[in-house]
Parts: sequence; C-alpha cells; structure tokens
Amino acid sequence: MPKVSDEHKEARREQILAGAQRAFARHGYEGATVARLEEESGLSRGAIFNYFENKEALFVALVLRSSDRFVEIWLDQGYRALLEAIAHEDPAWLSVQVEAARRVRTDERFREQLRPLDEEVKARRESRFARLRELARDDVPIDVVAAFLGVLANGFAFARITDDPMPDLDQFMTLIETGVAPR
Repeated sequence: MPKVSDEHKEARREQILAGAQRAFARHGYEGATVARLEEESGLSRGAIFNYFENKEALFVALVLRSSDRFVEIWLDQGYRALLEAIAHEDPAWLSVQVEAARRVRTDERFREQLRPLDEEVKARRESRFARLRELARDDVPIDVVAAFLGVLANGFAFARITDDPMPDLDQFMTLIETGVAPR
C-alpha cells in the first residue's frame, strides 16, 4: 500500500472540513447527513471517517476551529478586524455556531465530547489574556474585559445571523475604545 504524505493528509482533512462546513451551514447539524457530507466534500464516508471518528467529532472540530480563528483575528489584528470578519462571515455558518452553543447546553453527549478539549482551551486562556492585557485598560480584571468584548462580538454575530442592520463600525469602535482601551 503506498504511503500518503503528511501534506496529502492535511489537504484531505481540509477538503473534508470545507465540505462539512458547507453541509452544516446549509442543513444544520441534524440535516447534514452522511450523504450530504459526502456530496459536499466529494469523498466517501470511509474517507471522511478515516479522519474523524463520527459526524459529531467533525462538527466539534469545525466549531472549535472557527472559534479559534475568530479569537486569533481579535488578538492578532484587533477587535475591529474581528467585527469585520463577523460582518463578512456567512450567516448560515454563524448560525451553526449558535446551534453548537445550544447543543452544549442541552446535549450531555455533546458536552462529553467537548470535555477533553476544554482543558486545551483553558491552557490557552492565560496566554490569550496576556495578549489582550496589552490592548485593554488595567483597572478592570482582564477576564471581565474579555467577557464584555466576547458578549459584544456574540451579539454582533447574532445580528448578522438575523439580518439586523450592522452598526457603523467607526462609531461602534469609538464606544468600545473609550470604554476598554488603555487610559
């Protein structure tokens, strides 16, 4: 049997993730059947599940990856870049992230699947807080600043999902910067 290069494996994994994201965005978690995952990725179920244990593991990987991408945009490029990324994100994909949050709250099996990953998130939290500390006032605990900005970003994403008008980013950022920026 021929050996497959790491580059090929990574390209195949990316192909699966891209197709699955389209399937989940179009059909939600329940509607993204294995047949639809196959159709969107262009791969067989055997190929898909060679890389992911099951549909739920694929869903979890996508949601965590998307969440990490948004956090990294925020920390690397600034909060305005995060809001711009949300404003340009596919609303159908953003709604999948809301669906994931609902499942965390209502589905014990789903929560169990996330539990091992929670330790990874906690381990990265301190370094992320340190990066955020440089961008924020120091008279408020950094976890409170992060929670405040996270709630705003989530509300912004929800507005995008529901087709509410997007606020003027210049004015929005002025409010944020006068409340959060270092003094």
